[in-house]
Amino acid sequence: MAGDGFEMAFLSRHITDMGFTPAQSAVVFTFYGLAAALAAWASGVVAELITPQRAMMIGFVLWIVMHTLFMSLGLGLRNYPLMVLFYGIRGLAYPLFIYSFMMMLVQVLPREKLAAATGWFWAMYSVGIGVIGSYLPSLTIPMLGETGTLWLAIIWVASGGILAYFSLRKVPVDRSRVNLPMRDKMTEMARAVTILFTNQNVFYACLIRIINTLSLFGFAIIMPLLFVDRLGFTISEWLQIWAVFFFVTIFTNIFWGLTGEKLGWIRQVRWFGCLGMAISSLTFYYLPLYAGHNFWVALIPAVMLGIFVAAFVPMTAVFPTLEPHHKGAAVSIYNLSAGLSNFVAPAIASVMLPFFDIVGVVWAYTGLYVFRLAC
Repeated sequence: MAGDGFEMAFLSRHITDMGFTPAQSAVVFTFYGLAAALAAWASGVVAELITPQRAMMIGFVLWIVMHTLFMSLGLGLRNYPLMVLFYGIRGLAYPLFIYSFMMMLVQVLPREKLAAATGWFWAMYSVGIGVIGSYLPSLTIPMLGETGTLWLAIIWVASGGILAYFSLRKVPVDRSRVNLPMRDKMTEMARAVTILFTNQNVFYACLIRIINTLSLFGFAIIMPLLFVDRLGFTISEWLQIWAVFFFVTIFTNIFWGLTGEKLGWIRQVRWFGCLGMAISSLTFYYLPLYAGHNFWVALIPAVMLGIFVAAFVPMTAVFPTLEPHHKGAAVSIYNLSAGLSNFVAPAIASVMLPFFDIVGVVWAYTGLYVFRLAC
């Protein structure tokens, strides 16, 4: 996830610096998010049908190939259609890798340990995509440039993929569906859609999970435009602020994973997740706008966002609990929700930016958190 996260907080601005509009930049991320949503949806069932290890390796190889094409033929040639195409296809890769690993956790661990384990899962996700993925580029960009830093990501992803191959290949996963007839496999894949209509609780949980990380994915796109272009922060300062946000989630993911068992999953999600994210999203925009180019003040909303976004951690355990006889389909819906968040956040930005600017996008995200709180 470190390699996948290298571009997260600066690629949108990198694309605009090449002469494309902010809306065009957001469209690139929108197609990426759509592909990520599709891969995330399929990963749970695919992992059940071919084993999590094989699904992870498919995602790993796909990432390496598509990133190389994106860098050489997309960004390298400044070819916008190829940028959208290859970056979009690359969006299939990381969800297939990480959510297949999550399916492995669901298969192997007992229910009473699952919430805490997923807390650790998301903590390591934050270490990779956020802390290393954001902080390291703040050091390498002055030396290698933005393009060199994007190429460096391949080394990190390759290291993670190779490590996963050798360390996880002997994990005793559930293989009961691997040898199913193709017709039965297609039925199981279809269940990853029909479960939304046959289980109302899964549908509502899906909506909550989509809203969960809107600010996470959206702010990575719109906030560099505010902090760097308007408030005078350097790209390295912005990356360090974003890295602090993810650094906080290392600890809060674990904290909320354990706290949810005592406080109650839904109560925690409602009052600390939805309400907390609404407040911290507004603070992330208005406090730096008021304080100006003040690095230490800008860290306050980053810490707040890191505290409250992790309050949604129990949602990982909620989905298979709501559909215990079809855990693969339930996890696929969870993954779909996470992927759709990656799609919806930049989609909202691409629609709102031309008409309502950055503040309109921030209020759109906030309104959805409040809507989910009220419902």
